Amino acid sequence: MASTSWRTPILVLICGGLLLTFSMGIRHPLGLFLKPMVFDLHWNRETFSLAIALQNLVWGVAQPVTGAVADRFGAGRVLATGALLYAISLFLMAHSTTGLEFSLSGGVLYGLALSCTTFSVVYGAIGRIFPPEKRSMALGVAGAAGSFGQFVMVPVGQQLLTTIGWLNALLVFAALALTMLPLSVVLREDQPAHAAVGQSIGHALTEARAHKGFWMLTVGFFVCGFQVVFIGVHLPAYLLDRQMPPHVGVWALALIGFFNIVGTYTSGWLGGFLPKKKILTAIYLLRAVAIGLFLAAPLTPLSVYLFAAAIGILWLSTVPLTNGLVAHIFGVRYLSMLSGIVFLGHQVGSFFGVYMGGYLFDKTGSYDVVWVISIGLSFVAAALNWPIDDRAIERSVPVGQSA
Repeated sequence: MASTSWRTPILVLICGGLLLTFSMGIRHPLGLFLKPMVFDLHWNRETFSLAIALQNLVWGVAQPVTGAVADRFGAGRVLATGALLYAISLFLMAHSTTGLEFSLSGGVLYGLALSCTTFSVVYGAIGRIFPPEKRSMALGVAGAAGSFGQFVMVPVGQQLLTTIGWLNALLVFAALALTMLPLSVVLREDQPAHAAVGQSIGHALTEARAHKGFWMLTVGFFVCGFQVVFIGVHLPAYLLDRQMPPHVGVWALALIGFFNIVGTYTSGWLGGFLPKKKILTAIYLLRAVAIGLFLAAPLTPLSVYLFAAAIGILWLSTVPLTNGLVAHIFGVRYLSMLSGIVFLGHQVGSFFGVYMGGYLFDKTGSYDVVWVISIGLSFVAAALNWPIDDRAIERSVPVGQSA
């Protein structure tokens, strides 16, 4: 991918990282809004959970499409569109009074915005400008920047909720979303991927569909989505239900974000010289251990913070490895689209994780069943990732570099 003299790989990485800081950071405190919005608007938890579940499902369904558009026309235009959609969705969320309005704004529109502004599109631009030997590390750095946003925005969100209320807090977030607009200019790609000679979109899809490892990655990523979105949305409410002070849930989410920086960067670094599928297997098994110990130990602020630190290291450390595997096996030409399809599996899992959390709580008065399901799914994901054939596909016509 050609670049102008000012659009260097480092500048693209910095601006891509900042984009992920805002796009991932703004959505991370949404779990803090559950109780105050449900109380003020006289909803139940299933109503709030359904909107966030739809958000994740729409994000996943739209991701292959927005990824394909970014591959064809460059990431910058898609990111700019997403920034505008992001601000509009938050503005409409703030003024929602019914579950339907909240599902349309905080679910459908927000999900479309995320599909334009998060990992698949940003990683595609970064993956195409960095050489193979530096790609895994660059993806890890960008992911760590997104994790930093999660760490920073949780206490900011809580402070806004405390001082100006949930409605005005959402309006502040809408204004912050607009800061992604100037950053998107730097990720404008001068030579769209379709200008290169070689593989067509149809051939890329056929090739991926025939590769068993592609579907193993997709189904395995379902588990990641189920776990992280269930925890991210419902952990604060779970702790309040167990008589923990409100600040414990706030700092738990912040610690997840902070240690996610460490985990995402480290996984990207390790993926540069160790088999990515084996690191993914280890991550899923360690998640089962972390959740099991958290449920078995007496619930105290210390145990919550230790769990947050452990699960934070394992949180999005799967993302650079999963995208790195897609790039390694299939090349980078259609990286945004193919990683978007894999990400759809993640978001289907997110839908079920967050919705089942609210639904089963309303039915049983407890989150216990969902915690147990999360542990079981970890073993499923580990079993799927370990046997993946991670060899790069050899083609007679070169269609892009492999990682």
